[in-house]
Amino acid sequence: MYPQRVLSGMRPTGALHLGHYHGVLKNWVRLQSEYECLFFVADWHALTTHYDSPEIIADSVWEMVIDWLAAGVDPNQATLFIQSRVPEHAELHLLLSMCTPLGWLERVPTYKDQQEKLSEKDLSTYGFLGYPLLQSADILIYRAGQVPVGEDQVPHIELTREVARRFNHLYGREPDFEEKAQLAAKKLGVKRAKLLLDLRSRFQEQGDEEALEQAKAVLQEAQNLTVDDRERLFGYLEGARRLILVEPQALLTEASRMPGLDGQKMSKSYQNTISLREDPDNVVKRMRTMPTDPARVRRTDAGSPDRCPVWALHQVYSSDETRQWARSGCESAGIGCIECKQPLIDAVLEEQKQFRERAEPYEKDLDLVRNIVADGCERARELARQTMRDVREAMGLDYS
Repeated sequence: MYPQRVLSGMRPTGALHLGHYHGVLKNWVRLQSEYECLFFVADWHALTTHYDSPEIIADSVWEMVIDWLAAGVDPNQATLFIQSRVPEHAELHLLLSMCTPLGWLERVPTYKDQQEKLSEKDLSTYGFLGYPLLQSADILIYRAGQVPVGEDQVPHIELTREVARRFNHLYGREPDFEEKAQLAAKKLGVKRAKLLLDLRSRFQEQGDEEALEQAKAVLQEAQNLTVDDRERLFGYLEGARRLILVEPQALLTEASRMPGLDGQKMSKSYQNTISLREDPDNVVKRMRTMPTDPARVRRTDAGSPDRCPVWALHQVYSSDETRQWARSGCESAGIGCIECKQPLIDAVLEEQKQFRERAEPYEKDLDLVRNIVADGCERARELARQTMRDVREAMGLDYS
């Protein structure tokens, strides 16, 4: 129903680095001009693994939002908010937990994977087991149609779709549903109503998926339907139930393996990161001392770029021409390692210069950031309230 609404979040557990920019934030900047975007600080999610050190979260929230703004996320195009300031997330999570089978959570691939990777932490908590369901609530409460994820996160979106489907099956019953849906169809006008019902019949009688997509397109284009009527008709197309929660689609993003200073994936756990707004002198010093091809002991030794961490950074920052220069110069010993690193140092400093310029007004006046987030929280909460009104009504919790 809301295919143009995108939701994504990020945990505040420390300073953001260039891996975050090339892996996530650059994609957000692109999406904000194509979709209705909501980006949130996932502070409750951070507690699932950092419940014993919440000060890390508190110290990171505002700095992370400044990093988003520095990267080019525009509060005039996207809604920026903090998860814990929209308590409806927690309410929907609670209600979904009443009807979500325990086995669904235990089979999420990242559950055991993260327990093994973070073996030094005690993750035998309900919060850790239930975090995929909280993630589902984050998505479903905004009826987001698209969620940008890498391939490793697709199982989380599949879980969310299953949770929405089960909820709609259990609670999508409505007295006189078919009669109300048919009355809603009449609001489309005689011609479009007939087309919609014909397409519905083709889907339900013949399993024609294309007819279903055409029917959904008819509803998307309709301007004179209320939210309730639109939900009824979407449910009517696929069966005889009202669709209260929307099944999201995974918006697959291109995998970005941003290399760190040692050639491994850039990660705080490897201590090989460059922060988005790191001091320029520090960046130069650390990049100049990056390890290189171990075979190049002397300046006159020929090297192999494929064995060199510096070459991995050239894949991200350099043009074809510069890469050719670097490869040829390395293999022939025509250039030294410091020369090879210089174009990368220049490129990273230029990129960070833009980040620092955008961040400067927010660093000087944190109230600007707080106001952006406060406005975003209010907009997000209004959308969340609308969903929770429908959820409570469907579950019979709207009594007074």
